[in-house]
Amino acid sequence: MTDEKGAAGRWKPGQSGNPAGRKSGQRHRSTVMLEKLMADDAKAIVQAVILAASSGDMTAARMVLDRVVPPAKDRPLSIDLPDTTTAEGVERAQSAIVAAVAGGHLLPSEGAALSGLVEARRRSIETNDLAARIAALELKGLPK
Repeated sequence: MTDEKGAAGRWKPGQSGNPAGRKSGQRHRSTVMLEKLMADDAKAIVQAVILAASSGDMTAARMVLDRVVPPAKDRPLSIDLPDTTTAEGVERAQSAIVAAVAGGHLLPSEGAALSGLVEARRRSIETNDLAARIAALELKGLPK
């Protein structure tokens, strides 16, 4: 055991067994070699994948599309909803969301997300209503 290692035979924090090791930003030999091989044959590989995709290979098609078409991201929604400060308003808002999805103005996933927000609003109204009713009962002195 050397002086650089601790009692457990491990390197102390901040020390290395090879202080003159690989420099920051330097890539591993195998990575460099693999990149060189890929660069040499990249055109042939891309053509082979495109040919396989056009021949019906769904895995190859997915590879091509993943590179060509970026993943879908959320988009801002613009839909007129009724006031959601009452339970009746929440019900009308849910109906408007269903109508927008049915009419093709919203994607089903967008409608589900928006419906979830309106449902959270409904639960908030319900919780506030129940708290007010319990407080009123307590003021009357009735048992809980």
